[in-house]
Amino acid sequence: MNHVDKRQGFTLIELMLAMAFVSALLIAIAMTVIQIANIYNRGMTLKDVNQAGRSLASELQRSIAASAAFNINTGVGSRYIVQDWGGRLCLGQYSYIWNYGKAIDTGDTARLNTYSNSTDQIRFVKVLDPNTTYCSDSSTEIDSTSAVELLNIGQKASEQSGVHTLAIHDFTISTSATAGDAKTGQQLYSMKFLIGTNDQTSLTFDAGGDVICKAPSESGADPAYCSVNQFNVVARAGNTVE
Repeated sequence: MNHVDKRQGFTLIELMLAMAFVSALLIAIAMTVIQIANIYNRGMTLKDVNQAGRSLASELQRSIAASAAFNINTGVGSRYIVQDWGGRLCLGQYSYIWNYGKAIDTGDTARLNTYSNSTDQIRFVKVLDPNTTYCSDSSTEIDSTSAVELLNIGQKASEQSGVHTLAIHDFTISTSATAGDAKTGQQLYSMKFLIGTNDQTSLTFDAGGDVICKAPSESGADPAYCSVNQFNVVARAGNTVE
């Protein structure tokens, strides 16, 4: 008696369709994982930038509040030095000295604010300077032993060249005659500064000349990590006598 084996295997077409489905599923999973990773990285970068900006704003507000009103006009006695590659702000007890991200990227130490006794990069430092020496002579190098880095805290100099390192891209401080009180000696100051990542290939400028991240469609854009945020701060000096 003959028995017919009714068991059948998959046809070649069925195997190809199954493999195509599995491949599409794996690709979809991989793309989802990549997208989640990009969102996570961007969120962490935004967190770092915002945290650094808020910390710096609070630091400057406290320091200005503890200072007598000061002159920020150019010339003799000015406590604010504007430079193309950075700047200095001397508040009586402490001075703040910084280099812009674009200047740090060039590595031109002849123009940068530098330490006299260290090869570490200056990004935005707070330094003990009760005699406002660093604003009296803009060429004076900084003593690293009394300086505290306020950006990328805890990073070694060898670690401060990565694309995710933060930098100041712009800093301005201004005031006006109407922002002062002659009776109390108090004065209001407005500050605007830009903090962000410092991968120069992923940065560009907006119509107003401010540094921004390139659009995702632009060459060199890095939407997962590039982040620049502007902070506007108002501080009042004259709460104490210098």
